[in-house]
Amino acid sequence: MLSYYITDRCQFAGDEAERRRQLLQTIRRAATAGVDYIQLREKDLAVRELEAIAREALCVVRNEGTAKLLINHRSDLALAVGADGVHLTGSDLAASEVRALRAESSSPSAGFLVAVSCHSAAEVRLAESHGADFAVLAPVFEKVGAETAPLGLDELRRAAQLDRKPDTRVEAGDAGRAFSVFALGGITLERAAFCSAAGARGIAGIRLFQQAGDIAALVAKLRSL
Repeated sequence: MLSYYITDRCQFAGDEAERRRQLLQTIRRAATAGVDYIQLREKDLAVRELEAIAREALCVVRNEGTAKLLINHRSDLALAVGADGVHLTGSDLAASEVRALRAESSSPSAGFLVAVSCHSAAEVRLAESHGADFAVLAPVFEKVGAETAPLGLDELRRAAQLDRKPDTRVEAGDAGRAFSVFALGGITLERAAFCSAAGARGIAGIRLFQQAGDIAALVAKLRSL
């Protein structure tokens, strides 16, 4: 399975400077360990602060392994700093609109990735139809303190559609492959195996990676599923 680390520096102890130090350190550990995707998701930061951290994170990722760095929500910022892509939420532009913006950019990136957060199989199909590269379905399992009800493995199966042929109507991306769905929300290593069996192409998480003592071992186990 593929791995997708989503950052949250607020989970680290210490003052703001220490949290940012730990954030970049964890990004480096994740990239070195072979994590496939890293989403910079520091939603509380002002644009200039986010841009500064994004540039630092991108430098770290470029020097360590082959991870792709995506910026949460801000397509403009992702394009400006030269990130590998953007992760869209339900309230953002559609993937097709982001691709149009990328094409109009003064320095368009041919490999710019577009991931989309989804909360149902229907939303996954919509993201696919708009040319997203992959979707992140959440929450698959119940999370402590969360108000949102878990979607469950049956909805993940519907979203992944293991036996479905690729949709040739997809506006962008490779129509010759099945659309990838990542599972997020209450994921543990044991639950990751269930997600794999349900058709998930990858596992996304925050605590799963930030609290892992050995990220390389975690990535290796996920790849073996």
